[in-house]
Amino acid sequence: MAEEEVGLSHDFKLFGKWSYDDVKHTDLSLTRYIAVTKDPKVQVVVPHTAGRWQKKRFRKATCPIVERLVCSLMMHGRNNGKKAKAVRIVKHAFDIVNLMTGKNPIQVTVEAVENGGPREDSTRIGSAGVVRQQAVDVSPLRRVNKAIYMLCHGARESSFRSIKTIAECLANEIMNASKMSSNAFAIKKKDEIERGAKNNR
Repeated sequence: MAEEEVGLSHDFKLFGKWSYDDVKHTDLSLTRYIAVTKDPKVQVVVPHTAGRWQKKRFRKATCPIVERLVCSLMMHGRNNGKKAKAVRIVKHAFDIVNLMTGKNPIQVTVEAVENGGPREDSTRIGSAGVVRQQAVDVSPLRRVNKAIYMLCHGARESSFRSIKTIAECLANEIMNASKMSSNAFAIKKKDEIERGAKNNR
């Protein structure tokens, strides 16, 4: 009875602004690995859950996708552990994405992650001392991991020794990747990896 009075509608918005309700997946193979579902554990207000996502294999697939982006920004020694700083950067980047595109930045980020991961890669196959490259399909989780890494890496590279802030660079990277533009570092790298894999089939 008490539950009915209170109501169980979890209408959480990211940073109190961006709704999770209208976010859709275009790539069905990545649906289970990009966490933006109706689950209240995933729909966070601030992407700082302090969850132990690395303790078990595949658990990080259930980590909110925006929090995974935040964690990936905390790299290169001097930024290690500065999660509040990374959250602030993502918040500013999402504001810029919304101003530039007029869309929900969560949706744009999901599209960028779906477009940014390589679908085919090369691996080293060795037999009797002869090593050669062999083309292999990439698993959905690795596609998401690589896409997030490359989005952050591209933003970090373009903002270094530049007049642009890291938030602006991250916003540009996300918008370009969502449009499959070759200006995005993630898309450039993805095409390069897939071209190499095609030669090694």
